[in-house]
Amino acid sequence: MDKKLKPKDALIETASRLFKLRGYCGVGLNDIIAESGVPKGSLYHYFPEGKEQLATAAINYTKQLVIEDIQQVFADASNPLDAFQTYVYELSKAFGEGGDPLGSPIGTIAGETHTTSETIRLACDSTFKDWQAIYAEKFLEAGYSAQDSTSLAVTFHALTEGGILLALTSKSGKPLEAIANQIPFLLAQK
Repeated sequence: MDKKLKPKDALIETASRLFKLRGYCGVGLNDIIAESGVPKGSLYHYFPEGKEQLATAAINYTKQLVIEDIQQVFADASNPLDAFQTYVYELSKAFGEGGDPLGSPIGTIAGETHTTSETIRLACDSTFKDWQAIYAEKFLEAGYSAQDSTSLAVTFHALTEGGILLALTSKSGKPLEAIANQIPFLLAQK
């Protein structure tokens, strides 16, 4: 780590990064302890319920990172359509060859644990809903009805999550670029 983090923050950041790289099931608490350099006793001090509690904190950490990214891209865009297109182009760079999307994707943890951990499932669901709320707000700004904005937010999120999965498996940002290229056509009906 480049900067000195407090032990709790180091554990959360390390867990987020390792879950991103290897998934929830591919990471043990000993991996997180070794990578973070935080003593085992500190892990159980901050996360007495263990891995599931730490994973929830890592999901919330990731959620905030992504919210900040979305808000930054949306704030810099000249109009709502450009905001969505620019955001997906940025994702294509992050998830493309050589990209390093810190803290992503939540979809991996959600897929792994949705039937085995209600706590983690709920944290992932909350994360997705918070991201979708930001998208819905931008669709409202573009003049869509509240109902259409909510529906479009879910659709946009599904497109990006699917695009991220395709980008990861192909080791290329091209699937996300294809989605970004289609956004003007998909949203042209307004």
